[in-house]
Amino acid sequence: MTKKNRRIRKDPHPLLTLFLDYASVIVGSAIVAISFNVFLLPNEVASGGVSGISTILKGLFEWKPAFVQWAFNIPLFIAGLILLGKNFGIKTAVGTVFLPFVVFLTETWEPWTQDPLLGALFGGIMVGLGLGIVFRGKASTGGTDLAAQIITKYTGLTLGTSVAMIDGFIVLAAALVFDIEKGLYALIGLYVTTKTIDLVQVGFGQSKLVYIITNKQMEIRDAIYEEVDRGVTELTATGGYSGTEKPLLMVVIPQTEFTRLKQLVKYIDPSAFVIVSDASEVLGEGFKRP
Repeated sequence: MTKKNRRIRKDPHPLLTLFLDYASVIVGSAIVAISFNVFLLPNEVASGGVSGISTILKGLFEWKPAFVQWAFNIPLFIAGLILLGKNFGIKTAVGTVFLPFVVFLTETWEPWTQDPLLGALFGGIMVGLGLGIVFRGKASTGGTDLAAQIITKYTGLTLGTSVAMIDGFIVLAAALVFDIEKGLYALIGLYVTTKTIDLVQVGFGQSKLVYIITNKQMEIRDAIYEEVDRGVTELTATGGYSGTEKPLLMVVIPQTEFTRLKQLVKYIDPSAFVIVSDASEVLGEGFKRP
């Protein structure tokens, strides 16, 4: 397809999409803020980010977490605009300001648990849920994410390494300010948060990506079409030792149908070489729509 004939598919409902994006930022930020006040802060679980810094400063100086978060988030957002030279968008600005605002509104709420382990687990789940919703709205809540991007640009470190360094420093500080046990709880909360974000982004319906190397490719291909009702992609593989070409079948299948596929392949060609891996997200006919 030439550039002249190429067409960019436009969103048929841009106003609705924009509304849903902003709703995601507001709802997600509110969930993160409420989780902070009812789970993390009362149990002194500083599991990374600006919220973790505000937890530590609350323990040291009794500073109000909402004001601490505004004091960090707003300058970091401005620094990101200046140093990174990109427009982070109004949605990220909304998340940057709205999250501390909800923290301020809910600061008098009673803790939902006084058990640090439960606080770390359920706080991590709710924070991950909230951030995942914000990310689905194509925005962020700013904070240390922007700091990590600045470090990445001026040091050459990867973004993942920068985020890990910042969050690791915050967890270490929590262990020094409170105690080692609270630092370990913070690590638990941080781990649960990252896993929950992945779950919200990708979903529960994990699929399997299956590669099948067989001399009976036609029989297996037809069986997959007829018995499993899934499409098959035929590829050609070259043996590293023999140098000969061999047929290779590739199929993506929901996890619930994988056992049936495995039984079919084993029945038709017991000597078939099968490689199976997780496909976190699959878009297209028979799966989720793009």
